[in-house]
Amino acid sequence: MLILQFLLTFIRQHFKSDTEKTLEIIALRSQLALYQCQVTNSKRPRPKTTERFRRLWVFLSINFGNWASTLTIVKPNTVLLWHKRLFKCYWRKKSTGGRPKISPAVIALIKRINKDNPTLSPEKIHERLVNMNICGAPAPNTIAKYIKHKRKPPTEKQKQSWQNFLRNHAKGIWAMDFATVTTLTFKVLHILIIVSHERRKIVHFAVTEHPTTQWVIQQIRNATPFGLQPTYLLSDNGSAFTSRQFQNFLTGLGIKPKRITPRCPWQNGICERLVGIVRRELLDYIFPFNEKHLVVLLNEYMDYYNHTRTHQGLGGETPVLPNVPHKITMAKDTVLEGKPVLGGLYHKYEKYCCSDVA
Repeated sequence: MLILQFLLTFIRQHFKSDTEKTLEIIALRSQLALYQCQVTNSKRPRPKTTERFRRLWVFLSINFGNWASTLTIVKPNTVLLWHKRLFKCYWRKKSTGGRPKISPAVIALIKRINKDNPTLSPEKIHERLVNMNICGAPAPNTIAKYIKHKRKPPTEKQKQSWQNFLRNHAKGIWAMDFATVTTLTFKVLHILIIVSHERRKIVHFAVTEHPTTQWVIQQIRNATPFGLQPTYLLSDNGSAFTSRQFQNFLTGLGIKPKRITPRCPWQNGICERLVGIVRRELLDYIFPFNEKHLVVLLNEYMDYYNHTRTHQGLGGETPVLPNVPHKITMAKDTVLEGKPVLGGLYHKYEKYCCSDVA
């Protein structure tokens, strides 16, 4: 058996090229030298690899095909781990530039907007800067480094068939829903919100203490003057929306009512999200005194929502586009003049260039 192994080894060595023989000699001699230096001379129980030894074996693992069979001090997986570490070290030294640092003026601009609008996410701050045609606006991930913000988990994936309907008919779809709010005197008020799917614009809102079918019909009349009406009107299965009187009224106007499946609010996602936005950005911070006070608050917020608040679904634009686009300026040369909204809860901005101010 030993004679057979010796013959096979001799045959393999005979047909090896000079380069392979040289690399094999280097591999064996490197291990012997490490063993003599650390075990024989230093009297260590086992040899400890050095940085030069690791780099040599990384080179051998790339250029010597039979390197694993000549390795005895460490396992082949250890050499592969050395190769990965050396590769990371190489790219770390090569990629010394990284992302360019933003100037202190841009950081101050980000913190100014975050201080004035503490509920805005990094995406919203980025969209606000881009919407004002500020060149060099930092990315949302960069903005998140300088503000305190907790990201919310993504929404549940919607069904494809319903998504296609909403996407294909977005220009002709309005959606409506009710939201409730409690006043300081513990009176429950109902808010009817109507939103357009095309630009996420708030078309109409109204407040009442008793949302009857006749009252809802009147609000639809108020929201559709001069023939301005949608093709489809999306709603849930509330009693005011499902009544025969309301359905016949919509049919007479030429509007096709679309009711979502029971217990599936995601099918009316845009309006449900708008109700949540109004609650999180307004009603969670300000308690209305009465119905009149709530109407004043909603009027001011609707103007802010339609003309100032940006939306990811619109590519960072506002529901109502400005008549005159903002002048393009660099972020470091931009000066913002804030105008408080809702008593300072949010702010609108007028943009100036540093040269204009000077």
